[in-house]
Amino acid sequence: MTSGRSTRTNWAGNVTFQAARHHRPTSVEALQVLVAGAERLRVLGTGHSFNRIADTTGDLLSVADLPKTVEVDEDRRSVTVAGGMRYGELVRPLHDRGWALHNLGSLPHISVAGAVATGTHGSGAGNGNLASAVRALEMVTADGEIVALDRDRDKDTFPGSVLALGALGVVTRLTLDVVPAYRMRQYVYDDLPYDRLAGHLDEVLSGAYSVSVFTDWQEPVRGQVWLKRLDTDAGEPPERWLGARLADGPRHPVPGMPGVNCTQQLGVPGPWHERLPHFRLGFTPSSGEELQSEYFVARHNAVDALHAVAGLRHQVAPVLQTAEIRAVAADDLWLSPAYSQDSAAFHFTWIADEEAVAPVVSALEVALEPFAARPHWGKVFSTPPGVVAGRYERFPDFAALARRLDPSGKLRNDMIDEYVPRDATADA
Repeated sequence: MTSGRSTRTNWAGNVTFQAARHHRPTSVEALQVLVAGAERLRVLGTGHSFNRIADTTGDLLSVADLPKTVEVDEDRRSVTVAGGMRYGELVRPLHDRGWALHNLGSLPHISVAGAVATGTHGSGAGNGNLASAVRALEMVTADGEIVALDRDRDKDTFPGSVLALGALGVVTRLTLDVVPAYRMRQYVYDDLPYDRLAGHLDEVLSGAYSVSVFTDWQEPVRGQVWLKRLDTDAGEPPERWLGARLADGPRHPVPGMPGVNCTQQLGVPGPWHERLPHFRLGFTPSSGEELQSEYFVARHNAVDALHAVAGLRHQVAPVLQTAEIRAVAADDLWLSPAYSQDSAAFHFTWIADEEAVAPVVSALEVALEPFAARPHWGKVFSTPPGVVAGRYERFPDFAALARRLDPSGKLRNDMIDEYVPRDATADA
C-alpha cells in the first residue's frame, strides 16, 4: 500500500516525518520494486526512536505488512522471523515451541528489525543487546536485490551489517539464536540509599539474570531495584537488601504511575517473555509523552559515571520522569554501544519539552565525556559526529561498507549523512 504526504509522527510525537510518500508493501517482490525505484528512502519500524534516524524527505517504508513468519530450527537452535514483527508477536509462538530469546527490551511493542538496527537492549551482566542474538539476515539493498548474510559465512562484514542504522538495506528477515524456554520471578526493592548503590553498584547490577535500577534523582537520592531472577535460582529474597526493602505491591518505573501496566512482580513465577520486559504488550508502553536519552560507558567506569550524573542531579531532576541504570554484555557489532566492552547504560526518560531538556542533555554529555560515553543511536543526544565516530574502532569500516552497498546514498538521510559521512576514513 502506498499513500501520499500526511502528518505522521514517531510514538513520542516529537518527530514529524517529512516523507513525501509512505509505503507498506505486502510482499518482498513489491518491496524490491519500491526500493529499486526510489531516489531517497528510509525504513520506519514501530516509531520508538526519539530522533530523526528514520526520517526522510523521500519515501518512508514500513515492512510491518510483509507476511509474519516464525520458523524454528531446533537443530540449529534458531528462529527466523519477519523483520517487521514486534517482539510481542514473536515470543508466544516461540515459547509454545519450547524456546526463548536470551533477552528482551523494556517494551514488547517494538519491531525486531528496528530494535536490532538501533541497538535496543534489555539488561543483565551476562546478556548482550538484542542485536547480539542475530545469526543471519536478509535485506533488500539499494538496487532492489536481496542479499543474505550469515554470521559464520560472512565473518568480515556480518558484524557491521546487523546493527546498521538502516543504512545498508531494508531488512526483511532475521535469524536469531534461541535457548530452551525458561521461567522467571520478578522482585522489586524500594529505597536503596545512594551511598549503598554507589558502594555496591557492581553487586547490584549482577544481582539477578536481569537488573534495572530506577531513580528520579530527587533528594534524597534513592534507587528502586527490579530483579528478574530465573525460577531455578533457589531461595526467597530477603525482606531487606543493602538497606532497601522488598516492595509490598506492584511498582511502575515512573513515580506515581500505576503498576498495572507493568509485568507481574512480587515473585509470581511466569514465562520469560512475561517477566523480562517492564511493560505488558496489551497496555500503552511507558508513561506516554516523553523524550529519552541513554549513554553507555565501560562497566569499570560505572561508579565514576554514576557520581558524575549525581553531580548534575539538581539540573536533571526537574526535567526527568525516571532514570534507569542497566548492565549490557560486550559484543562484536561494529556500531554497538557495547562494542568490545562490558557496559553500564545510563538511561533518562525526560518530560516532553525539548527546549528544557536540551541543555541538560548537553551538560550530561560534558560530565560523561571522560568516560567516552557512547549515545544510544535511537535517542536524543547532541554529541558531535566526530566524537561519536572516534568512540568506535570499526567506524571507518562501517562507513566503507555503507558506501559499497549503497553507492548512490539512497538509504541515507540528514542524520546518517551527519554521523556516518560518506567520506569517513580510517583517520576519522
